[in-house]
Amino acid sequence: MSHTGRIVQLNVSPGGVPKRAVDVARVRAEGLEGDLHAYVHHGGPDRALCLFAIEQIRALAAEGHRLAAGSIGENVTLEGIEWSAVGPGTRLRLGERVVIEVTRYTSPCTKITACFTDGDSSRVSQKHHPGWSRVYARVLTEGVIRRDDPVTILACGTTDAST
Repeated sequence: MSHTGRIVQLNVSPGGVPKRAVDVARVRAEGLEGDLHAYVHHGGPDRALCLFAIEQIRALAAEGHRLAAGSIGENVTLEGIEWSAVGPGTRLRLGERVVIEVTRYTSPCTKITACFTDGDSSRVSQKHHPGWSRVYARVLTEGVIRRDDPVTILACGTTDAST
């Protein structure tokens, strides 16, 4: 299992999806500066950041889904981390200073259904496809992160599908 990786892409939007790539972003307790949420069930201190792995995105695209980094709403797209090991309680360091803690698996939103060939966004549901969900995280230490910054798993959490 790999405990180190890198940030492939940082993604923000004025609300909704897809999110656009930025090279650098300030991480605050509320999330990435410049990223807004169009719906009340996104954002907040325990859902400040949404993360996903580029390896999962590439595999889903190979299945025929229309996915790219940022297309299904993640703020931070990672590479090189064993995604199945990232679950609630996992702590990660992004770049030199930012520390986050995964709080929960995301629930697929109806706004991302167009990215899936059959319109079934449950393909990224932890309940239906363990290891394929995006995750939400809270910010423990604020700072600035950049594309290609290192990512390190500091502590592993649970990967139980029921959380």
